[in-house]
Amino acid sequence: MRLVFLFLLIFAGNSPAEELKIAAAANFTAPMRELVARFGASTGHESVVSYGSTGKLYTQIIHGAPYHLFLAADQEAPLRLQREGLGQTPHTYATGKLVLWSPDPDLIAGPDALRAAGVRRIAIANPKTAPYGGGALQIIKALGWGAEIQSKLVRGDNIAQTYQFVMTGNAQLGFVALSQVIDSHRGSRWTPPQTLYDPIHQDAILLNRGKEHPAAEAFLRFLLGPEGQTIARRYGYGVK
Repeated sequence: MRLVFLFLLIFAGNSPAEELKIAAAANFTAPMRELVARFGASTGHESVVSYGSTGKLYTQIIHGAPYHLFLAADQEAPLRLQREGLGQTPHTYATGKLVLWSPDPDLIAGPDALRAAGVRRIAIANPKTAPYGGGALQIIKALGWGAEIQSKLVRGDNIAQTYQFVMTGNAQLGFVALSQVIDSHRGSRWTPPQTLYDPIHQDAILLNRGKEHPAAEAFLRFLLGPEGQTIARRYGYGVK
């Protein structure tokens, strides 16, 4: 009996802490990796991040996916989760920016690239599930070229897949997140003026599961604090 008791004490003392599970919009992949590494180094908490389109992650959450935090690419999805009683008050952690990018340095850098003779496919994220796709459509419509290039558009499930379409040459050009090419000097790019599309305000929400997790609130504070905001700014995001 005494040996069993000692075994239970040792087992309990060495049991790992529960992982922090975070759902994050695909556009925020690069800064998120740095944030998680910095947070883990300073606190000892281990975080597991699932990336995807905001719409698909939202669907996972309402169907019971065990996330503690959700970093969306818009404000609408977190607000819906709050209204549905699945989370707390959302907080804006970044404002995303779009860029029209091609790895081809010979392609003209500007809106005229959309109508260039060699451009057969233009990649955008799926506007139904990814806010960056909605922003891309707004830009195209604002330029007045929607009907002209509609047949060229190919849609990625999320902004990460959209970037891959362009990077691999499956599309000659695409609207990607500035954060995805912020450190690359390859190719040509055009940053559309903000007047052509609605600001992509991105909100984070502490989900109900996160209320009982010691690391969830700590990560949210870290994300919204000076160090987290500095990291987001370095990847091209607007911050508070």
